[in-house]
Amino acid sequence: MQTTETIWLNGKLIPWHEAKIHILTHTLHYGGGAFEGIRVYPAVQGPAIFRLEEHVERFFYSCVTLKMPITYSQNEMIEAIKNVVRVNQLTHGYIRPIAFYGYGNMKLDPINSPVEVAIACWPWGAYLPHESIDIKTSNYIRIHPDSTVSDAKLCGHYVNSILATLDLQGTHYHEALFLDANGNIAEGTGENFFMIKNKVIYTPKLGGILAGITRHTVIQLAQGLGLSVVETDLKPEDAYAADECFFTGTAAEVTPIRSIDDKVISEGVGEITAQIKEAYLAVVHGRNADFVKYLTVVS
Repeated sequence: MQTTETIWLNGKLIPWHEAKIHILTHTLHYGGGAFEGIRVYPAVQGPAIFRLEEHVERFFYSCVTLKMPITYSQNEMIEAIKNVVRVNQLTHGYIRPIAFYGYGNMKLDPINSPVEVAIACWPWGAYLPHESIDIKTSNYIRIHPDSTVSDAKLCGHYVNSILATLDLQGTHYHEALFLDANGNIAEGTGENFFMIKNKVIYTPKLGGILAGITRHTVIQLAQGLGLSVVETDLKPEDAYAADECFFTGTAAEVTPIRSIDDKVISEGVGEITAQIKEAYLAVVHGRNADFVKYLTVVS
């Protein structure tokens, strides 16, 4: 991966290659950390971070679920993120804030371990660099909401996604699709799912999925285009019969889906998906005056 010059660690900017932790860091062993994925874009107004405040708000929410005390305020984190981007002169890329329990205790109870916070950023292009992708229903289900806090962005949750991704190695599939314990479509390994049928957009309802910030933005954009959006339970059979499907996410942005389980949904990019993708890119690059409020310009 590409690197930048510095990483913010516990309030200080340090050289990228000096950002290190102890081998007995609690979160390394047990997964009890919280993180965010945020993008910065070359907007017409200058380098701009997309929906920074909402990402930081969710970051703090995720930390609370782990009873992880953060000594920085949300405003201080916002300023620190802006400064990391500014110092590294990043105009187009990815930002990763993370909070984790450090070295100090190896019991499962992390309370006596110190809380550490870091912010890194780096250049990063398309997460799924294809015009449209082929996906497969995973043999693993999405973590049951009664087993965790499903709308928090916790490090340990992503072992579920790692297993599903590893399961695709050596196949022609680009990404996996999780079902929930009831056989309903949940989400991708790091994306929210949408499908279109008869010009109506459907997406899994909240409660057992991550409430994606890109998901929320896309729903707003679709409604602004005069399209109906229905949040409901969806079965794989519903998706097989769809006219178009796509993923959304900070990393994935708006990614069209060509096929699910080898059932072709749409060759290339569907008409409505293309409209939504174009509208989304206009927002993040500062070309939609109605959504400039979602951009934090780093000067």
